[in-house]
Amino acid sequence: MKKFLVTGGAGFIGSHMCLTLLEKKFKIVVIDSFINSNPKSLERVLKICESNGLNIKDNLKVIKGDLNNKNLIEEIFLSEKNINEPIEGVILFAGLKAVNESVSDPCLYWQSNLLNLINLLEVMKTFNCKTIVFSSSATIYGKSNKNLKENDPLNPINPYGNTKLAMEILLKDIYNTAPNDWRIANLRYFNPIGSHSSGLIGESPSGNPNNIFPLILKVAHGQLSSLEVFGKDWNTKDGTPIRDYIHVMDLVDAHLCAMIYLFKNKGQIININLGTGKGVTVLDLINSFQKVNKVKIPYVFSKRRKGDVEKLVASNELALKILNWSPKKGIDEMCHDGWKWKKNNPNGYI
Repeated sequence: MKKFLVTGGAGFIGSHMCLTLLEKKFKIVVIDSFINSNPKSLERVLKICESNGLNIKDNLKVIKGDLNNKNLIEEIFLSEKNINEPIEGVILFAGLKAVNESVSDPCLYWQSNLLNLINLLEVMKTFNCKTIVFSSSATIYGKSNKNLKENDPLNPINPYGNTKLAMEILLKDIYNTAPNDWRIANLRYFNPIGSHSSGLIGESPSGNPNNIFPLILKVAHGQLSSLEVFGKDWNTKDGTPIRDYIHVMDLVDAHLCAMIYLFKNKGQIININLGTGKGVTVLDLINSFQKVNKVKIPYVFSKRRKGDVEKLVASNELALKILNWSPKKGIDEMCHDGWKWKKNNPNGYI
């Protein structure tokens, strides 16, 4: 059975990924700084597995640390090699991800996102581990009024998107050094929301959330009086921005499909959009949440945020063609599962 390194494995998407991998009997090593995550998420992951009759505690190792510590990454790879269980693939979630924060502190984003990837790739090369699934972002496309395809122009308009594009470029350069050996999947996320259906794991941002869905949850639970909607003058049906929301369980399933695909094929680099292909305005999302959960979400309009775009919607035909993957869950299920998590855990993992 293969062993994977999952960086940022205690975070929102990372914890759901770990659950999926463990359920499939893979062995995993998680490295996470726990700066914007909580180790309790992985305790909950094991709890879910045990409730399903899976005794796989020994298949999970958790290490507190940061990818800026190259020596630690080397120690992890070496220790697994020494017990004849070498790390064969990496799933990279670790990194900063808030668009508006990146605008105010771009140096932080370049430091965290790009330099940490360099450390990781250098160690992977040393230990001849040349398979990686990278969590890229739809923000690398910039502005567009159509459903985005993987070969559309790349023109990010904020520092976060710039760092994600730079990371893809670096991965392409690494691939070109040994194209028969490196197997790389750049998965371009659109907007992951929702949570596992158990309500035991979910999104638990530290500090003030930057994404809309955790803010909707806070308003629904009475922790915020109203939701701030940034702009009502966008060129859309109701004046609010359009996004492509995808259930986090569909998202991590796509990662597993990508990893399996890479191991079944020779060296290559692929770019894949991960979205539903369906655009949803902010007001659509609010209305769906209210309808499904019977909870009122008061909202107020404010001016547009710097770095925002009008529309980000995926064309996901390539994911179906290459990975044989397509999303199974709709916006109602995303809203239902996300609210179940919040009701059960009003303050996250605290």
